[in-house]
Amino acid sequence: MKKIALAAAVAVVLAGCDSRQDAPEDAATDNATANMTAESAGAGAGGSATETGTRESGNGAVTAQDAKAFLEEAQQRLAKMAEEGAHASWLAATYINVDSQYTEALASERFTSLAVELANEAARFDDLELDAETRRQLTMLKQGLVLPAPQDPELTAELAQIGSKLQGMYGSGKYCTGEGDEEKCYGLTEMGRLMAESRDPELLQELWVGWRKVSPPMKPLYERQVEIANAGARELGYKDLSEMWRSKYDMQADAFSTDMDAQWGKVKPLYEALHCHVRAKLNERYGDDVVPPNGKIPAHLLGNMWAQEWGNIYDVVKDEDMEAPYDLTQLVVDAGMDEKEMVKVGERFFTSLGFKPLPETFWERSQFTKPRDRDVVCHASAWNLDNKDDIRIKMCIQKTADDFITIHHELGHNFYQRIYNDQPFLYQEGANDGFHEAVGDAIALSITPKYLKQIGLMDEVPDESKDMGFLMRQALDKIAFLPFGLMVDKWRWQVFSGEVEPSDYNKAWWQLREDYQGIQAPVSRSEANFDPGAKYHIPGNTPYARYFLARIQQFQFHRALCEAAGHEGPLHRCSIYNNEAAGEKLRNMLAMGASKPWPDAMEALTGQRELDAEAIIDYFQPLMTYLEEQNQGRQCGWE
Repeated sequence: MKKIALAAAVAVVLAGCDSRQDAPEDAATDNATANMTAESAGAGAGGSATETGTRESGNGAVTAQDAKAFLEEAQQRLAKMAEEGAHASWLAATYINVDSQYTEALASERFTSLAVELANEAARFDDLELDAETRRQLTMLKQGLVLPAPQDPELTAELAQIGSKLQGMYGSGKYCTGEGDEEKCYGLTEMGRLMAESRDPELLQELWVGWRKVSPPMKPLYERQVEIANAGARELGYKDLSEMWRSKYDMQADAFSTDMDAQWGKVKPLYEALHCHVRAKLNERYGDDVVPPNGKIPAHLLGNMWAQEWGNIYDVVKDEDMEAPYDLTQLVVDAGMDEKEMVKVGERFFTSLGFKPLPETFWERSQFTKPRDRDVVCHASAWNLDNKDDIRIKMCIQKTADDFITIHHELGHNFYQRIYNDQPFLYQEGANDGFHEAVGDAIALSITPKYLKQIGLMDEVPDESKDMGFLMRQALDKIAFLPFGLMVDKWRWQVFSGEVEPSDYNKAWWQLREDYQGIQAPVSRSEANFDPGAKYHIPGNTPYARYFLARIQQFQFHRALCEAAGHEGPLHRCSIYNNEAAGEKLRNMLAMGASKPWPDAMEALTGQRELDAEAIIDYFQPLMTYLEEQNQGRQCGWE
């Protein structure tokens, strides 16, 4: 995430990486959208490319040179405090207790106070005519906060404390059954495994409901957090936090929302075809009493605690004659790799492209497995604690296909972080927040049979006769995720703007889930529940639009890298592993960081300056043809 895009956790961390059981998507960090026109580097800041002398501001006369001096000092101060906060956040995530949360809250309070001070001071230069780079950095300084506190020390402290409490409540959450010696408690990782593997609808419903008991106590804290952060956003000149979040993409806030919907419109037919087929298969498995043949799908049956990705029910969805080309989980298990060795495999992917090996401190300081002696946040994330070489990942790795893929994704963040670390502090991030996610996911798209044979996990590459099973498995994750990736922040934008009142938090959440995903809660829900809080990115205050955009961008990146590698044949069979030409093109784009508007970075890699959803449609075209054939005679869609 951005260096000052910090809520409770002030770590320089891509901590929202969202994928599967919330331990990974995750990536966390920083999106582009379709048809975004690149405005000036300082879009929305009112600057021009010409420097002038002195202008009057509310705080007296300031000059262009004053702006440059201010930015130099501001970045030095932010870098120093960000490193301090990163260590506090790492401690709070890997040793969850009252002391680590207290330490993190203090660091967050200090960092937020500084960021708010600097963001407001940056506004002194709004009326100056400045060169594009100075204006860009000033705008980034103003927009970098995720939850801006007002210029009130007590409110800043309260906001930091709330954020730390929310993360701690989520990270230590459990579902317990029985009493006394009969009590059994499940952590989220174990519940996620059961959700993925069990086909018992009663158990799945129990786990679904059980995990959501962690979130109702969060609601009053979340409501207060929104109130404080909205006040902070207004002090920075925004109507509310919704407008502020949507103003970070080189275009106007409302235009960004419109483009999000436009992109969804392009891929929605593919999602609806997949939904129709999956519902029919679930109905065959469970019967009309559990899964109605028409309408919405019960959310607990899709193999994932949030029904955000459906790949875990591939065995239910596939046709009898549809055979997956391989079982990646079994390949990982058969290889006898331990958790660290799985990460070593991921590192070798990047070094094969010309990246430098990871520093020794990465192997000494990362969290690869869940400790037995303490609570930790297992949600996968990539960290750079010193803005240089102290890079780490934090995971509770399982020997599964999901985590093998997630490791490649998270390392994509780490290698991105490392290659732009010579940029100025404000430019040490992705070209926009979706780029970080898209890069990690684009790398994961190269985990193909060709790659698995190259690294010795497979003896032979299966022929194309089994590709439909592979594409189905991919779509159950990649395509099924799209509406979820869109609606999470749609809910928050409505909450931030006041369109949704606290008395309707849960109602609005489920209205969006039903409208966009075509799923429904397996049991009745009310405002006594706070189901948004059961998803990490809500209490963790990680913006989510990046994931929707990145799920589209990754295919655009993948297509461009495969073209650079000289790949011929179906896009889904391409891997760029060990290809120097593709590696050079990728490294050149990543090294830009955020030093240029995102269309410049997009053009450097793809030759295009706009998001292009045609790449995802091209990738899945064979599956779309198959789904249209399978859905003949079925009543698709939902009310």
